[in-house]
Amino acid sequence: NITEADIAAWDIAVLPDGRGLPPGSGSAERGRELYARRCAACHGATGKEGPADLLVGGAGTLTTARPLKTVGSFWPYAATLWDYLNRAMPYDRPGSLTPDDVYAVTAYVLFLNGIVGERDNLTQETLPRVQMPNREGFVR
Repeated sequence: NITEADIAAWDIAVLPDGRGLPPGSGSAERGRELYARRCAACHGATGKEGPADLLVGGAGTLTTARPLKTVGSFWPYAATLWDYLNRAMPYDRPGSLTPDDVYAVTAYVLFLNGIVGERDNLTQETLPRVQMPNREGFVR
């Protein structure tokens, strides 16, 4: 039989409004080293090189014939980025980052996109308040 505790262990969903974010914190300043060690091999040193999905760039391209959908140009909610990084990254060891690591890498990717400052501390309270450039770009 599956118990409530069994279900709770797998209930890691984080909603766009931040509900479900765990306690923790991180800044781009701390995330820089984690990104270099755990993310850059796939996404490039600045998030623009690949070979995996580009994370940075694409501002103003969504309405063009060749849109570049990145975290900075396309994603509408910062909490969704946190959720994805927590569940699926790094590619070779998904789910291996601590909540503080995920906050730090999220902050660094947002920093690379010019969305947060290098020393801005992201927490379960501050992350949902981050205004993503494409926040209003989706139909509800």
